[in-house]
Amino acid sequence: MGLTGAGGFLGASGPGGGEAAAADGSRGTTGPRPGQFRGRAQLLVPELLLLPEGPVRNRAVLVRDGKFRAIGPARQLIAAHRDLHPARLDGHLLMPGFVDAHHHLTQSFGKARSFGRPSEIFKTIWEPLERALDEESAYVSAKLAALEALRGGFTTVADAGTRAPVDVRVIAQATEEAGIRCVLSKIVSSGEGGPAHLGRWDGHPLVHPSLAIAVPEDAPGAVIKRTADLCAEAGAVLQIHVNEHLASVERSLKSVGRRPVEYLHHLGALGPQTLGAHATLLTPSEMRLLADSGAAISYNPVASAWKGNGVAHATLLAAMGVRFGMGTDGTRGDGFRLVDAGETAQRLAYGMASGDSSCGAGRMWLEHATAHSADAVGLGKVTGEITVGKAADFLVVHLDVPELTPSYDLRWELVRLAQRDQIAAVVVGGRLRLWHGWPPDWDGPALVSRAARLGPEVVRRAGLHRVEPA
Repeated sequence: MGLTGAGGFLGASGPGGGEAAAADGSRGTTGPRPGQFRGRAQLLVPELLLLPEGPVRNRAVLVRDGKFRAIGPARQLIAAHRDLHPARLDGHLLMPGFVDAHHHLTQSFGKARSFGRPSEIFKTIWEPLERALDEESAYVSAKLAALEALRGGFTTVADAGTRAPVDVRVIAQATEEAGIRCVLSKIVSSGEGGPAHLGRWDGHPLVHPSLAIAVPEDAPGAVIKRTADLCAEAGAVLQIHVNEHLASVERSLKSVGRRPVEYLHHLGALGPQTLGAHATLLTPSEMRLLADSGAAISYNPVASAWKGNGVAHATLLAAMGVRFGMGTDGTRGDGFRLVDAGETAQRLAYGMASGDSSCGAGRMWLEHATAHSADAVGLGKVTGEITVGKAADFLVVHLDVPELTPSYDLRWELVRLAQRDQIAAVVVGGRLRLWHGWPPDWDGPALVSRAARLGPEVVRRAGLHRVEPA
């Protein structure tokens, strides 16, 4: 589809120029403004709207009380809602926000110390780092990670649980203040605290409770099974790292005689409520177990590149019907770079060897980073796509840029060519949370300065050191 570019239909003149105008009149001369996203209700008329079936034009969306209430031809919605002033978003795409299916919000102070390390770094970096946090530094770390995620176009993050010796309320406070939707886990390897955590956040508009066991070896089999059952009953997800590293697979084989995914199935803990992180080292039989059980995984391609032993075979998993979302693992909070990495990793690891020149194409990666990620983290009925009844979690992306000119297939171009700096606005729950990279209602730069002071103190307390010489 030729969608953008000075010589395309975004131009004020020339072939197709007349189609660039919104249905209610001539094309505007100014870009979006923050005020267009404020108030209880907004009638938004973007240049393009990314719906589940693909990008469309001459459509409008009605947002009211934090949800999408109507989607349809711009003329019809404008005529039906004359009490609202249409917000023209010329030259911009309105698309679903990205959903990060696997994050560690309290590890943001250490990510720049993780480069060049052996693959299993959680014992040398993440555990000591998180245990060196106090309430203040855990809060700042989580809010910094949330801000980075928003800047990268994520409207939802799934936190896999922290080992910091603090109440998880500080993480909830940080994400709520930042304005990002959070699937918030509590690690319950001891078998205690699960019901209280799930009940504590029940009905919260932005915090969605989840339970976690870091890896299967951290908890007795009976605890894993009870936790999975509790999550199934509560409609929550059980987050657990599986089949990430060779060492962890071998430990599982030596201790219980089964690989991690096989072990979860043996326990009766593998089901639609299960969200397995990474799953980079799967046998064909384990892939079949995931597909048959309805369990989900988070495909974390940047984590594989930075410190992994393998790349999850995402295109094969999709073909087998395995549910999967896409996660950052706290590496970098950039949705466009994530989908690019996801497609690139598949091409290098599997596509080149088999002559697969599309590796899922643009549509697959956008869907798995939005709607399918929301499904994987248990929020498929809440967010992830622009559909009537779902939360108004969306991005406004500038299209009239050199990188996307000329345009022929927007979904491919968003995966391969789009950048974080094209994001003009991030809206979560119908509320403007980010405007050109910074929050409009709290002091983002002050948070960055605070983190710059606290982060090195935490790293010093943790006693981290480089394994590989500089």
